[in-house]
Amino acid sequence: MSGTPVPGGRSGHPPRPFRLVATDLDGTLLRGDLTVSERTRRALRLVRDAGARHVVVTGRPASGCRWIPEALGYRGIMVCGQGAQLYDAQAHRLLTATSLDRHVARSAVARIRAAVGPVSLAVLTAGLDGRFLTGPGYALPGEFPSCTEAAEDTLWDEPIDKVLLRRPGLDDDVLTDTAAALCGPHATAVLAADRQVELLPAGVDKAAGLARAAALLGLGHQDTIAFGDMPNDLPMLRWAGYAVAMGNAHSQVLAAADEVAPSNTEDGVAAVLERLFGPRSARGASAGVGAE
Repeated sequence: MSGTPVPGGRSGHPPRPFRLVATDLDGTLLRGDLTVSERTRRALRLVRDAGARHVVVTGRPASGCRWIPEALGYRGIMVCGQGAQLYDAQAHRLLTATSLDRHVARSAVARIRAAVGPVSLAVLTAGLDGRFLTGPGYALPGEFPSCTEAAEDTLWDEPIDKVLLRRPGLDDDVLTDTAAALCGPHATAVLAADRQVELLPAGVDKAAGLARAAALLGLGHQDTIAFGDMPNDLPMLRWAGYAVAMGNAHSQVLAAADEVAPSNTEDGVAAVLERLFGPRSARGASAGVGAE
């Protein structure tokens, strides 16, 4: 099955034709082992062959996305850093970038700690070659090679793009909601992955980044189908003309979607794209090629 419509979704069926396909990476386009399947690569070729555009919209910084062009045959703009960066993947250059004010970040962290107790921190330094600096007690997954342990006082020595928060024993959604309330209008708080709450510059989210990328391509929200799995994807899914949640998605994302695809480990993005862009789609076929 390629996907299941959500009762009460914004539309009864996907509008056609889509001219822009926006996909998150982790938990969405990538399988659990962080690979891109051959089935997914074929489905993305169907998109390109139909004259539509694919835009990756990820929380990963540009510095962590240099492998994408080769893995996906990707050309053009990527939205990175939760929408803070527009990245030209071919030229390896930033088109736009927004950094997080360090005074705002430190003040927000102090308020959050006063509310919830000890919080461990990491930061992403700003720029095209940004790297993660992890304070005491914060360990990033192994897929983040540009990661350096640092004393907490030194986390603020360089310009930063975001702060990562972790509070063992506290529910991720509770920490995110608390951080959002305490940041007020000065910063944005999002849940990007399990045990990864992020503080971003005010006004930065995936919808804003995707809207800028779409405008550069001469496209708009009505042209767009978007795929995601975590609450940081919600602004993008709400902006798009049609929203697809992965079968493995957070409950908030499942509730906001027009359709639920199979999980990322089942190549859910590919299953939906095969239906919409495959050779039988014009004849109303409801399924694409089989899984590998």
